[in-house]
Amino acid sequence: MSKSILIVDDEIHIRVLMEQTLEELEDEGVELLTATNGAEALEMICSEKPDLVFLDVMMPKMNGFEVCQAVKENVTTQDTYIIMLTAKGQECDRQQGSAAGANLYMTKPFDPDEILAKALEILALTL
Repeated sequence: MSKSILIVDDEIHIRVLMEQTLEELEDEGVELLTATNGAEALEMICSEKPDLVFLDVMMPKMNGFEVCQAVKENVTTQDTYIIMLTAKGQECDRQQGSAAGANLYMTKPFDPDEILAKALEILALTL
């Protein structure tokens, strides 16, 4: 069964950087999906059921916390692994991410190697 990763960020350069960081996973059969806002992300998570979601916090339509909470409250999507990516690294932001059900909280700017390593670990893949 193929695996997929959804990259959610309203900033194009972040999406491109994430796709470049994770592109070698495509050789392992991992599909990379992208969404540009929270509402689109929620729709894609419900329809595509990605194995892993890298979710930005500050976005139009729905923020990352709202998306995360909606995903975790839905019985068909609650097992989705969500990593919140944000420039907001305050402890209160981390707590809000945890309260919304995020599996992990990473701050921007992120280390591409760390992103790739996390994705491999979560998807149980080796390159």
